[in-house]
Amino acid sequence: MPRLSLSGRAVLNVTGEDAEDFLQNLITTDLDTLEHGDLKPGALLNPQGKILFEFLVSRNGGGLRLDTLQTSADDLLKRLTLYKLRAKVHIAVDSESLVHVSWENESGASEADSTVRDRRFPQALNVVRCYEGEPSSDVPETMWTALRIAHGVAEAPLDYTLGDAFPHDVNLDQTGGVSFRKGCFVGQEVVSRMQHRGTARRRILIVTGASDLPATGTSITANEREIGTLGSVAGSSGLGLVRIDRVKDALDSGIPILAGDIPIHLAIPPEHRFTFPEAKQEA
Repeated sequence: MPRLSLSGRAVLNVTGEDAEDFLQNLITTDLDTLEHGDLKPGALLNPQGKILFEFLVSRNGGGLRLDTLQTSADDLLKRLTLYKLRAKVHIAVDSESLVHVSWENESGASEADSTVRDRRFPQALNVVRCYEGEPSSDVPETMWTALRIAHGVAEAPLDYTLGDAFPHDVNLDQTGGVSFRKGCFVGQEVVSRMQHRGTARRRILIVTGASDLPATGTSITANEREIGTLGSVAGSSGLGLVRIDRVKDALDSGIPILAGDIPIHLAIPPEHRFTFPEAKQEA
């Protein structure tokens, strides 16, 4: 059972009589379907539908826990406070909480809400996050990166830039991070339109290189034309945020796709339901 303490994470606790209704009307995740012991991805969008903040949401006693980037925690707190108005809600950064992750875990989630199962990954893998205990790591953080890559699980800032991506771009619609049934949330109109019209063209794909991949941020190109950007990297594997229509054109034409000068193969993550666009019909 690999286990490590993640760096660069922070926890916000949202508590109070109106906590769940307050968040339900703001964030992309459907809290009505969030079970105790589960963790789901989510985001707070701007009115144009782009991701301002990403987080992992789970239940914590009678409130809710937002596991987010340490660099974003204070700004997320300020943004949520702007929406608070007269709601009976208390929002605070938990400065003492640590974030641990393990997988291939036989014990799984606990009834105490401090240990939750990460639903971004297949159930058989049993990925678990824990929010109590002392720092402890028996594997390097690169193993966690490799696990995320293998299952197409994107995280800012390595895989995309906050403020510059829609939920569909980073596959939140595939991992339970955005709901199209719960009703309004900030940016909902734009995101729902993308869903129903099928206009999502950027996606996170799994990148496999012919050799070790170059650094995060390297351009992905086809026929010397940029079609995306390389994100998280672990050896010859990585994630890329790419235009899937341009990837399909390159595949249909037999044009090599490169990350820097390294030939690469691009694949849809396992268990994701989207497909490459259909070939353009002849006039």
